[in-house]
Amino acid sequence: MLSLHGAIVSGENASRSREMIMARNRIQFQKGLSETRFQALYGDEETCRALVVAWRWPSGFVCPKCGGVDHCMVGPRRLYQCNACRRQTSPTAGTVFASTKVPLTTWFRAMYLITQTKQGISSIELGRRLGTTQTTAWKIKTKLAEVMRIAGDKERLSGRIEMDDAYLGGEKGGGKTGRGSPGKKPIVVAVQTDEKGRPRKIKLRRIARFKRARVKALAKRIIAPGSTVVTDGLACFRGLADAGCEHIALATGGGRRAARHPSFKWVNTMIGNIKTAIVATYRSARKKHMVRTLAEFEWRFNHRVDLAAMIPALGRAAATAKPAPYWWLKTADYGA
Repeated sequence: MLSLHGAIVSGENASRSREMIMARNRIQFQKGLSETRFQALYGDEETCRALVVAWRWPSGFVCPKCGGVDHCMVGPRRLYQCNACRRQTSPTAGTVFASTKVPLTTWFRAMYLITQTKQGISSIELGRRLGTTQTTAWKIKTKLAEVMRIAGDKERLSGRIEMDDAYLGGEKGGGKTGRGSPGKKPIVVAVQTDEKGRPRKIKLRRIARFKRARVKALAKRIIAPGSTVVTDGLACFRGLADAGCEHIALATGGGRRAARHPSFKWVNTMIGNIKTAIVATYRSARKKHMVRTLAEFEWRFNHRVDLAAMIPALGRAAATAKPAPYWWLKTADYGA
């Protein structure tokens, strides 16, 4: 017999109760990568350098100027010198790590801190954990977020997809309320689900206005043609059919009842998680940096199945991405 919250349960009910107690979400309760294990895998500069080299040139060194493969190592910085054109190349040159003034171990620890938390980490807290200034931490974090954005743009959702519009940001006194409020930033949230209705991947995109033409352009970038997209019937979502998707519009009305509609379970859950993460981590997110903030949340969710594999995945993407100079990081992307 099993005592559960003061009640006596026996036989088949006891077995069922035991399963309910022990049932856990496999992804949510995965072991992950401990700080001790991280230190053992990525704790010294030599190891981090070797990984960057392997990620950038998986088949061996290739000269970025002439394409030659024969090379030698020169100088105290151990630059790769092409035997054909004599071009000297650093493993970090031409990557997101280019011109960095901090050790690669700092970059790898930043990747660890950014990927292993569900709600993200602010640049102020990241700087404290890394032992750097807030400005340096912001540059590292934003460059990695840019890598996540670029990587996310290479894949599109397919199959059954839940899509909804949302607004981020609070209200401003004395202004217009509701849609078009100056204190709110419009976004589109799309969730791909599997045959059992579970979420697989998401797309979070900033959109300038909820217009049919803009939704069409956005859908062409993030959704594969022929996919089935379920929405609440907002007029702008007619652009999904224009983009080659099968559009199913379900009129749900408004209020709490609409938010609890089973057809939009996961997209509404994602919207709530995004808002909670931004408030808890950043308090608010500036409009000009919203795209990379959303890209960071999206990338973590889409790679959540294996927390330990997040660092190699992000490191490989960073080693093959182009440099992101400071002036580029300061520019804004206002969406579709």
